[in-house]
Amino acid sequence: MNILSNLTQSYPKMRIAIDYLLVLIGAAIIGLTFNVFLLPNQVASGGVSGISTITKTVLGWEPAYVQWAFNIPLFIAGVLFLGKQFGVKTLAGTIFLPFIVFLTKNLEPWTNDALLGALFGGIGVGLGLGIVFRGRASTGGTDLAAQIINKYTGFSLGRCVVMIDGLIVLAAAIVFDIEKGLYALIALYVTSKTIDLIQVGFGRSKMAMIITDKQEEVRAGILNKIDRGVTKLSAYGGFTDHERPVLMCVVDQSEFTKLKQLVKALDPTAFVVVMDAAEVLGEGFKRA
Repeated sequence: MNILSNLTQSYPKMRIAIDYLLVLIGAAIIGLTFNVFLLPNQVASGGVSGISTITKTVLGWEPAYVQWAFNIPLFIAGVLFLGKQFGVKTLAGTIFLPFIVFLTKNLEPWTNDALLGALFGGIGVGLGLGIVFRGRASTGGTDLAAQIINKYTGFSLGRCVVMIDGLIVLAAAIVFDIEKGLYALIALYVTSKTIDLIQVGFGRSKMAMIITDKQEEVRAGILNKIDRGVTKLSAYGGFTDHERPVLMCVVDQSEFTKLKQLVKALDPTAFVVVMDAAEVLGEGFKRA
C-alpha cells in the first residue's frame, strides 16, 4: 500500500486512473449483486435499486431503465443544488451501475433463499460501495436526494438517508410482505457494516491512555522496548487538582499484550484505559 501511495503521489494521473478503476469495479460488484441476490429474492434494501426492485415486481419495468431514470436526474439536481463537487467520477458510477445491471439481467440467481439473498446482497453492495468510496466518488441515487434535503431542511444527513431508505423499505413491506421488509432491513444493516470494514480495513489498533507515577520509565519502555511513539498529554487530577500527565500510545493488536506487560512490570498501580482505534494514519501505520 505504501508503494502504491508513493506512486500515486508522484504521478497524479495514476491516482485519477486508479480512482476511475475503483469506481467501475465497485459499480460492477453492486450491479452483479443486485441481479443474483437482491432482485430475485425481492429484497428492496433502500436506494434507487430498491425502488427498481419494487417497480419490476409491480409494473414489470426493467430495473436498469428505472435506475437510469432516477440516477441521471438526481445527479443533475445534485449539481444544480449542491454544486459541482460530485465530478465526473460520480457521473461515471451513476451511469455504469445500471449498465452492469442491464448486462447481467439474465444471470441465474445464486440463491432463492431470501435470508441468504439479504445477507450476501448486503455484503456485495457494501463491498461495492466501499470500493467506490475509496475511489473518492459515489453511485449517486438517493444519497444525492438526501444531501439536497439536508441542505434545505436542516435535518442531519444521516436522518435524511434513514428517512428515504425507510420509506423504500416500508413500500417493499407493503408491496411484498412484512417478512421481505425485514429482510431488506437486514441487507441495509449488513451493507453499512461492510462499508465500514472496507473503509477502515480489517486491522484494528489499540490506543492506550496511561496514568502512572513512573512516567519516564513507562515512556522510555514504550519507545525502546516496543518501538512505538508516545505522547504526553497535560492533565489534572479531578480530586487533587494536581498536574498528572497522561501518556497516550497507539499500538498494533499484536503489540498490545507486550504493552500491558510492560506497564504492569514498571508500575503495577498504573491506571490504563484502552480503546479500539479503527484507523490510524501516520508514521509506523497506514499512509493516508
